[in-house]
Amino acid sequence: MLPGIGVFGTGPLVRVLVPILKENGFKIEAVWSRTVQEAQEIAKELDIPFFTNKIDDVLLRKDVDLIFVLCSPNLHAQISVKALGIGKHVVCDKPAGLSQSDALKMVRAGQYYPTLISLINHSFRFLPAFTHMRKAIKENYIGPNITLIDIRIQSGRLFSDSDNYDWRCDDIMGGGTLNLIGSHVIDLVTFLTGRKAIRVHGVVRTFTKTTENISGIRHISAPDFCTFQMELEGGTLVTATLNSHTACSTFQQEVTVCSNNAYLIVRGGDLFGRRNKSNEEVLYLDVEDLQCAVPNLSLPRPLIKGLCKMVGALREAFLPVKEKAGWVKEPVCLAAGFDDGLYVQAVLSAIRQSSQTLQWVRVNIMTEQPDTNALLSAAVRRTAISIS
Repeated sequence: MLPGIGVFGTGPLVRVLVPILKENGFKIEAVWSRTVQEAQEIAKELDIPFFTNKIDDVLLRKDVDLIFVLCSPNLHAQISVKALGIGKHVVCDKPAGLSQSDALKMVRAGQYYPTLISLINHSFRFLPAFTHMRKAIKENYIGPNITLIDIRIQSGRLFSDSDNYDWRCDDIMGGGTLNLIGSHVIDLVTFLTGRKAIRVHGVVRTFTKTTENISGIRHISAPDFCTFQMELEGGTLVTATLNSHTACSTFQQEVTVCSNNAYLIVRGGDLFGRRNKSNEEVLYLDVEDLQCAVPNLSLPRPLIKGLCKMVGALREAFLPVKEKAGWVKEPVCLAAGFDDGLYVQAVLSAIRQSSQTLQWVRVNIMTEQPDTNALLSAAVRRTAISIS
């Protein structure tokens, strides 16, 4: 039997994901938003029987066993840790909180309750073109030594003139291209290669700071452009350019994985390859239609297709197995876990630091929560020195 679902959030992702979940047989039992009015509106629109603006009202419902955390990143850790603590499975949107400290809390909670599913929504992992690319890399299509990975993604502007100010406009609250798209890219590189970044260099910029609805005292601080390089374990270099500043109407992505004599490239949802000085060949063509009920395409088609595949795998994980009773995690073994979310946060932090210092920055993954008293004492000492 599939678990009942509680959803936290009311943004575009919720409007796309809820129909996909229903198409796969899940029942959405409750929805949460910051205000009762927003919660009521989304509940009526998506036919969800219960709505609230109180977190515990969703978490403590007996008919809710799976939580989707799709709200602003500042609440990701709080809701995810609490949900796991009372025995609920969790799928959390990217990024994992606002910082490594948030992500580490989520990792610890997932480790403490290993029988519960705890995933990060990095749906690129389930896009067929990338699963085929990963398989081709493992089968040495381009050989054992990957020299360069080049990633270029161009999407429409993050905000239309009719959008109102919310957390997506604020860099500190987790908005912007680096968090919303860059987190996918960082995770995708590790998914494809099995390698992590050692050091990074990045430039992060906010070009569009106002719109017709967002002006005056409030302005947009979330970046709409970033470019960064990552040096991976083993020496592979990654270059990525993510552009949400140009007012293009379509989502365009190109991911190239190179060796000295061969390459694999995903254009949109198709996979091509070339090796041994032969002509470029088609390895996978995305000829599938979206096999799920999506009322609109407010999100890029590759992201929606990845979501469809991920939800299908999640459904399979909860279905009874003939050999043994209960559910197993194997169908979602390719999904990103909370530990992957911690690594992505470490890279995001290093990219931001690099953009400020204009230098290469090493990626340091937090293993312990910082001592807040020690940090406060250090800040007091620095202040005293500056005054003296």
